[in-house]
Parts: sequence; structure tokens; C-alpha cells
Amino acid sequence: MTVQLSPAVAHALKTRKPVVALESTIITHGMPRPQNLETARAIEAEVRKGGAEPATIAVLDGTLCVGLDDAQLEALADAKGVAKLSRADMAVCMSEGRTGATTVAATMIAARIAGIAVFATGGIGGVHRGAETSFDVSADLQELSQSPVTVVAAGAKAILDLPKTLEVLETLGVPVIAYGQDLLPAFWSRSSGLRAPLRMDNPADIARAHRARAVLGLSGGQLVANPIPEEAEIPRAELSPVIGKAMKDAEDHGIYGKALTPYLLQRIYELTEGRSLEANIALVLNNARLAAEIAAEMVKLPGGDAAETSQAL
Repeated sequence: MTVQLSPAVAHALKTRKPVVALESTIITHGMPRPQNLETARAIEAEVRKGGAEPATIAVLDGTLCVGLDDAQLEALADAKGVAKLSRADMAVCMSEGRTGATTVAATMIAARIAGIAVFATGGIGGVHRGAETSFDVSADLQELSQSPVTVVAAGAKAILDLPKTLEVLETLGVPVIAYGQDLLPAFWSRSSGLRAPLRMDNPADIARAHRARAVLGLSGGQLVANPIPEEAEIPRAELSPVIGKAMKDAEDHGIYGKALTPYLLQRIYELTEGRSLEANIALVLNNARLAAEIAAEMVKLPGGDAAETSQAL
């Protein structure tokens, strides 16, 4: 079992260049071909445009790879039967020499190991609707309370129970920061109708808040909820009945657990005639841009850079 940093990521960390971690389930489970590879490349390009080094993370043949080259990205995009990894099964996948894509939780673990303090994703997992009977709660929430990584997302996925997700994050002591607005975004929609606990309007403040948690000795990271660009959003009123239909279809087909989110995303894609995918691509590119800006601010902080901040925690 090994952890391998790509030469570009290793050089960036050594020379105090900003680095942004990226997940890989968006490639294997989140989007259809060929948009998955096109989007993965576009996300990395946005990070580089912002002056940071992208570090897409995956387990390849048992090796935890932090930073993939283009050939590895392409192979992952075409691979079949790739495991969807979270905290519970990441080590098993590595020990058995298999290949797996990292969820938010697994990507945060890898970022912590590598010393990367900023991570851009689409949306985090959370409390599923009906969790009061199913107990289906994503490991992403617990990981946010443990791994010292600032996660930039368009909020939690809109298919979730957002009020309960926000309540669990509060209980776990995770700062939930809406970027540039007072309301919590809801993935494809700019507003969930819920007021965010915190608001920040510039990357420098977010970077300083990350450092302040280290100074205070607080465990865990922070969630930056970055609203989808206005021109790309699907309004909540329009999307709610679509999500309801997709949830009913999943129930009728007995789909639950790890298979539920990919099924719902695909079903919503079908019901919106592709608009949800277009919105998904727009929001994750927007998150990559903001994450690069935050990472760039972190390296300006006195006494260290993003890697040192992460390791100090």
C-alpha cells in the first residue's frame, strides 16, 4: 500500500505553490461519457488558470494517487467497475490492489495526508431524505469535522434533506460559510431557502479563517458554499418536483445506499433533458475557480503555506 504524489503536485507543495485537491467520483460516477473526461480536464484547467496546481485524487491498482496525469484521467474515465470510496472502504481497496474513485470524505483524507488544505468539489453528501428511518447519512459530514481541509462546494446536493444536513453540520462544529450571499445554495439552485450560519465575501477572509482554526487547535475543516452562477442555475421551484419524481422512481426500483446518488443524478438528468448536467458542469468549474483563489491566499499568510497550514492542524 503506497501513497504517490505526482511530480507536479510534489513540486508545487515543496515550492509553496497553491494546490487544490479534486475528487474523482465526478469522473466515474457523477457524469456520463464523454462529459466526465472533458469536465475533469476543464476543472484542472480552471485551477491552473487561477495559479494553483490541481491534484485529482484516486486509488489506482492499490496506490493512493494524489495528482493524475492526462493518461490516468482518461483511463479512469473509461474504466468499468470502479469502486466508490469513502472512509470505510478506502483502506480495503488499497490493500486489495483495486481501483477506486474518491468521494468527498476520501478526498479529504488524501488531501490531509498530502498536506493540501483546499479542495474543490461539486456538492457534498449529507442527510438523505427519510434518514429518520433509513439512517442514511453521508460520511462527508463526519469527515468535515475531522480532516483540516477547506471544502468549496455548491452546498449539499439538492436531493438531500438540507435542513437536517445543516443541523448535523452545526452539531459537528463545522463552519458553513455562504460565499457572497446570506442564503445557503442548493447545488443546481442558488438558494435553498435556508439562511447560512456564516457569510464571507472574499477568498482572503476564508483563508484566514482556515488558519485561525489551526491557531485555536480546532479539528476539522470548513465548508464554503459557493452558489452556482446565476445564468446556469435551475431555480428551486422548478427543480423540486423533478427531484420528487426521481426519488419516487428510486423507491419503486429499490435503489438505496451508495447506488442512490448516482441513480438520482442520472434520473434528474433525464427528466431535465440534460439541463442538470450543464448546471453541474458550470457549478464545479465555478468552485474550482474559487478554490484556486483561496489556495492562493493561503500561501500569502505569514509563516506558511497551504501545505504547512494543513499539516499544522
